[in-house]
Amino acid sequence: MKRFTLIVLAVVLAACSAGGSEFERNRQKWQDANVSHYRFELSVTCFCAFRDQMPLTVEVQNGEIVSIIAADGSAIASDNELYATFEQHATVERLFSDVESAVNDGADTVAVTYDSAYGFPADVQIDYSQNVADEELYLNASNFEALP
Repeated sequence: MKRFTLIVLAVVLAACSAGGSEFERNRQKWQDANVSHYRFELSVTCFCAFRDQMPLTVEVQNGEIVSIIAADGSAIASDNELYATFEQHATVERLFSDVESAVNDGADTVAVTYDSAYGFPADVQIDYSQNVADEELYLNASNFEALP
């Protein structure tokens, strides 16, 4: 039994380090790109009432959100009730944090596809618990543009 436990532990640790290395490689790629001003489209998909607002167009400069624009072209101001929900995912650094937190918190499934040019998480699928319905979170970052 002890031997079986050690084998399972070794397999789990190998899987974690392999996933972590991909995460770290892409995080380093993003940091090496040194992009301080950018715009991208963000889609947040969950069991939520704001699907009609997606995708959001987000502009970020020096790690701070400059603007969030809904699909209909209206600005999402910081006093909007949805702003806090959107801002938690609205920078590349926060997308990396979403992935890292989900892994560290033991989400049942964390699947990530990284942007080949810049390394940021382009598609993130998180299922916190396979035994619970409607708590999944899907994030998509697309149409990325580095700005001057």
